[in-house]
Amino acid sequence: MSLLVTGSIAIDTVSTPYGVSEDCLGGSSVYFSMAASFFTPVRLLGVIGSDCPFDLAKVFAGRDVDLTGLEVRENSKTFRWKGTYSDNMDDRRTDCLELNVLAEAPPRVPDEYKDSKYVFLANTAPALQLQLLEQIEKGVFAAADTMNCWIENELDDLKQLLKKIDCLIINEDEARMLADEHNLIKAAQKILDTGPSVVIIKKGESGSITYNSDGESFILPAFPAAEVKDPTGAGDSFAGGLMGYLAQVCKTDSESLKTAIAYGTVAASFTIADFSLQGLTSIDKTDIDGRFETLRKLTHF
Repeated sequence: MSLLVTGSIAIDTVSTPYGVSEDCLGGSSVYFSMAASFFTPVRLLGVIGSDCPFDLAKVFAGRDVDLTGLEVRENSKTFRWKGTYSDNMDDRRTDCLELNVLAEAPPRVPDEYKDSKYVFLANTAPALQLQLLEQIEKGVFAAADTMNCWIENELDDLKQLLKKIDCLIINEDEARMLADEHNLIKAAQKILDTGPSVVIIKKGESGSITYNSDGESFILPAFPAAEVKDPTGAGDSFAGGLMGYLAQVCKTDSESLKTAIAYGTVAASFTIADFSLQGLTSIDKTDIDGRFETLRKLTHF
């Protein structure tokens, strides 16, 4: 089933205890698309400047990623991010952020994308996420990501977005901030009350907790990682694996969602093993399925 993602395409410079990856390919829609493409065709909607050094057609060669929605703006510059991770790999500092094209109007949704049945609105300004969602035909399963700066500065727009989506994917600090509630169980219920039927709270190396409007919950640990080289893009890869599986099976029921979360967890575990996309481009679906079965065995009792 058709899966559309819209989000950033970035030129990243990442420093971790394992080294520095300078001017590498990043961005939420890129990580999402690479992870989701293991499961289903992906429609990528995004914008870059003429300075972008990456040929995305070559990056996604052999993957079923449709780049019809990729817009190149000749007089603009590509989004850039530079960040440093601490020794424990949990704390991250943004050293430089250049919004560039992300501060401009969002890309137009091509007519052939408007019938997408699964939509992921990767992290960007809530007003832009709303504009893009409004261009899609009704009857979709829409999920979105957000972050602390939108909660702090654009809460009204974010609340409007929450009324329009089915699933919110958010980390634990952001969930507490959005709900103004420290207890995650209460925070999740408050968020559910604002609109979405599913809230997935990411807890980093502790995995994730999922709550839905039927009162069900699901806890899954992260896949045990012997080595973490670069956590950048892990959350977007998680969302990509999750939404990719849902689009593949064309189901969003509770059991399908649990399986999707497990696949998202596995996708993220490959991402963090290397810099940029190397953790995802060095594997195939067999590796994904093998690690999925390992995770299933590890969490079964």
